[in-house]
Amino acid sequence: MNRTVPLILAVALFMENMDSTVIATSLPAIAQDIGTSPITLKLALTAYLVALAVFIPVSGWMADRYGAKNVFRTAIGVFVAGSVACAFANSLGAFVVARFLQGMGGAMMTPVGRLVLVRSTPKSDLVAAMSWLTVPALVGPLVGPPVGGFITTYLSWHWIFLINVPIGLLGIALATRYLPASPPEETPPLDAIGLLLSGVAASGVVFGLSVVSLPALPPSVGLATVGAGLVCGALYLLHARRVERPLLALDLFSNQLFRASVLGGGLFRIGIGAVPFLLPLMYQLSFGLTPFQSGMITFVTAIGAMGMKLATTTVFRMFGFKRVLVAGSLAAALSIAVYGFFTPQTPYVLMIATILIGGFVRSMFFTGINALAFADIPPEQTSRATPITAVGQQLCIALGVALGGGILEVQAALHGGTLTLGDFHVAFFVVAAVSASACLWFVGLQADAGSDVSGHRGPAQKALGMTPPAG
Repeated sequence: MNRTVPLILAVALFMENMDSTVIATSLPAIAQDIGTSPITLKLALTAYLVALAVFIPVSGWMADRYGAKNVFRTAIGVFVAGSVACAFANSLGAFVVARFLQGMGGAMMTPVGRLVLVRSTPKSDLVAAMSWLTVPALVGPLVGPPVGGFITTYLSWHWIFLINVPIGLLGIALATRYLPASPPEETPPLDAIGLLLSGVAASGVVFGLSVVSLPALPPSVGLATVGAGLVCGALYLLHARRVERPLLALDLFSNQLFRASVLGGGLFRIGIGAVPFLLPLMYQLSFGLTPFQSGMITFVTAIGAMGMKLATTTVFRMFGFKRVLVAGSLAAALSIAVYGFFTPQTPYVLMIATILIGGFVRSMFFTGINALAFADIPPEQTSRATPITAVGQQLCIALGVALGGGILEVQAALHGGTLTLGDFHVAFFVVAAVSASACLWFVGLQADAGSDVSGHRGPAQKALGMTPPAG
């Protein structure tokens, strides 16, 4: 397999995924400089998520209309421009607008990058290629806080954003040189009504959940926007049934493998989305560690994620999607539940080993569901599938953070005091159960489901002496 394309895409997506969380530990310093409070400044985090929710749905249409390679390079440029604007922002309004601009670029980078990968990779190599795109999603949210804390402590918070300039320019140069050409295609007119409804639906839910879990505005505002988002989501469902080419092609859910990947993977992501929020918070509030110390402990997930790259293709070829995803979802959920037994007396070696194994298993699982989504999707439909998978991921991650924060708030209200270690333990058990429920979407798959992608020989193929293409 040619690793050049997935590596170029992975570098760009890592920049985006890390940047989405890197400012978390730098909020006090940024707030002080621009004359606002850290709580209010969390609106900038929400602005980024809202931009993703609004512009991801149109990414597939843009890629077809203007060429996936062109859109991907432009997205990096917009992201870099937003980064520079963040570094020079001197007010809350300017910073929020700059983060929204960054989100516009990020909204195109992830789905269009995945689209470039799927179109340029034979199905027999898709598992191996997808394994490289899994790393940014797993590592970025964990690397962001310690990197942000280090830069803010020893340099200046401005460099959190300025460091994206050389990385982005390098990404544009590499994409120009190595990504395959993707000329514009004939596209139907833009579904403007669908864009409006889907944008309000996704951004309303993401914004509302962010406000509820990270209150920068009254919770009533969050609940109202979630309600508005759900209403627009229902209206979009009605709209999508009435038009020939809706913006988000919901008819793809009739495909069992795509449905299992998006819905089963979504349940799993809800649990996983809560972990980067809960684990560092537990280390800092209940263990007394600094943000940098907690970040260095959780960072070993990156090592586990990278280590899985060496075995992913072999594991899926030997056991197939069904077995790996059922076992992987349960094993990964168990690795989350184990966090509920951590105490300040737990040896650091044991905690690090547990987190390392968790990163290993989750990396394998995410690689599988990302590849499974496209296993039965014809090439001409990939631009319609990528926005749906990307929107689903953002919504589920937001749900995960909201779920983790909500559990902590309920627990604290029940005992009428500040957060205790036991509150975090309950939260980990609940989100682990949510992640484990994802396996229900995979147990009904055929043993040889997606064999063209995994290379696994199911019972029917073995009986006929058939061998799928080697990965």
